[in-house]
Amino acid sequence: MDLRIFTEPQQGATYDTLLTVAKATEDLGFDAFFRSDHYLRMGSASGLPGPTDAWITLAGLARETSRIRLGTLMTAGTFRLPGVLAIQVAQVDQMSGGRVELGLGAGWFEEEHKAYGIPFPKEKFARLEEQLEVVTGLWATEAGKTYDFHGAYYDLTESPALPKPTQPRIPVLIGGHGAKRTPRLAARYADEFNIPFASLEDTERQFGRVRAAVEEAGRAPDSLVYSNALVACVGRDDAEVARRAAVIGREVDELKANGLAGTPAEVVEKIGRFQEAGSQRVYLQMLDLDDLDQLELISAEVMPQLS
Repeated sequence: MDLRIFTEPQQGATYDTLLTVAKATEDLGFDAFFRSDHYLRMGSASGLPGPTDAWITLAGLARETSRIRLGTLMTAGTFRLPGVLAIQVAQVDQMSGGRVELGLGAGWFEEEHKAYGIPFPKEKFARLEEQLEVVTGLWATEAGKTYDFHGAYYDLTESPALPKPTQPRIPVLIGGHGAKRTPRLAARYADEFNIPFASLEDTERQFGRVRAAVEEAGRAPDSLVYSNALVACVGRDDAEVARRAAVIGREVDELKANGLAGTPAEVVEKIGRFQEAGSQRVYLQMLDLDDLDQLELISAEVMPQLS
């Protein structure tokens, strides 16, 4: 069971804060540092000092870390043209020595599009399918050959399909709760399927749908990694758990029901249940980026108990 750190910088974080968390992620033995791709805060958070761009952040971290994987949950398909995104991600992969992963989703937060003048099309899912075809097609094109794609939304003619990533194949993550189109898309393009903030029952049900779609597409169901993203609130005792829950504006009972909250023993037990449901990797959503002590606690008392 891999444990990865997942951050939400739109709620309020500088690059220096993210760098500190990423370095702690590496030093403490976690597998990866991921971040969201949003330009507007959600809920009651101040969002100060303002948003940071996902791929600019990851480019910086690529040069200042050496081991951890780096990626997005999820890059919004509405933010970038697929040809440009393929160039950006390939370059960051080169800058990291081959440690990048791309989570790509359709985009959903209409308010941030309005706030920054970003078009918010109605036909987002169909666009996402073409984006996945273009991005992976550009990367897969042999050096010296060109790539063409003529779709409903994107048109590429004689692209040199450069630059190439360092990795032979950059892992692509697709996720969500959709019952039909999402599993089909994952079966065609994904190296990993992620379900965010889901119950054990919903996790097991959605993993089953994806595995069936993968098998129907002629792939081995185990050729994908299956993962969860869950908010983390871990304390040495009940008082510390309650203090951490209060800092992020959540209730302990709600966090225990919907996330990974409690003492290390409680969290290990809950992760074990997700593992039984088919999960192989957990992205720990860390909402208080100044609380490095929580990362140290998880590293010391949760991680060693996971097989």
